Amino acid sequence: MNRLNLFVIGLYFAAALCSGCNDKPDDGDNKVDVYVAGWESNAQGIYVAVLWKNGKPQYLTDGTEMSVAGSVYVSEDDVYVAGFIGNNTAVLWKNGEPQYLTPDRKYFSSASSVFVSGNDVFVAGHDYDLPILWKNGVGQNLTDGNFSSSVTSVFVSCCDVYVAGWKVCSFESNSDATLWKNGVAQNLTDDPDFASQATSVFVSGCDVYVTGRSYNVEDRSVAKLWKNGVAQNLTEGYAEANSVFVSGSNVYVVFNERTSSNASAVAKLWKDGIVQNLTNEPIWSGANSVFVVDNDVYVVGEEFKSDHWVAKLWKNGVAQDLTSGMTNAGAHSVYVKIK
Repeated sequence: MNRLNLFVIGLYFAAALCSGCNDKPDDGDNKVDVYVAGWESNAQGIYVAVLWKNGKPQYLTDGTEMSVAGSVYVSEDDVYVAGFIGNNTAVLWKNGEPQYLTPDRKYFSSASSVFVSGNDVFVAGHDYDLPILWKNGVGQNLTDGNFSSSVTSVFVSCCDVYVAGWKVCSFESNSDATLWKNGVAQNLTDDPDFASQATSVFVSGCDVYVTGRSYNVEDRSVAKLWKNGVAQNLTEGYAEANSVFVSGSNVYVVFNERTSSNASAVAKLWKDGIVQNLTNEPIWSGANSVFVVDNDVYVVGEEFKSDHWVAKLWKNGVAQDLTSGMTNAGAHSVYVKIK
């Protein structure tokens, strides 16, 4: 499994700090609050959107229809979560209260990323084949809608709004990794003969970082990091980069990599060219989001154990099981707030 493919059909995994276990995840010296957005399946096997704060779950729906929380952002005392309900309603929860971004429920829609700047709340997602940026609940189409496109991440720096994703320009063309700045698209594709997608954007000073993947001539997906539009390969192939975070002069990227097309994926953290495996077990794992505070590196993802997906939190490389493993769960997005 990989985040991009599951995002296309719904939104890749999400989830958690602790459900079904009594131990509170370690947050160091208790000077931070750790928020994780995601999902956990209930007794009926239905995915339920969840927000965990320091290990305590808040279920965002009643579990009667599928829901997923895909992104979390904290601004002062307000907690924003973006996701979807029932396959066809993009939702923004503010302090647990839902705002339906696509209330007509006509087509599949999803909110994949949320960012707050001042009094403005930006949400990136899609409505059917249209990549959408919502600002305070009002949507803006980023393409003409003639061909399938999608967006996965939004970041606001000063007065500029950056959105990462991909677009398709014709029936014959592949998807092109794309960065929109204030609604204007920049193509990040290295070679138009091969498909590429962008998954995350982060702005630090004057530098714009984007992660994603592109395919090569051997049909391998290569994890990518673009800095100001210039591409860098993070792997030799069979990988995708899912999230980027910049702290000071250090650049952190989480990605999943396989040694072959049939091998299990391994969750990995890339820091300034140095790669760390987050798990050494021969089981499938994935890393989806990274956040850095005071030199502490938080990564969330999932691991497949005993026939179930277990939500994981890695803090400085030390893993914690965030769910019991009795039902499926996954971790999609992490946000760490200094108290």
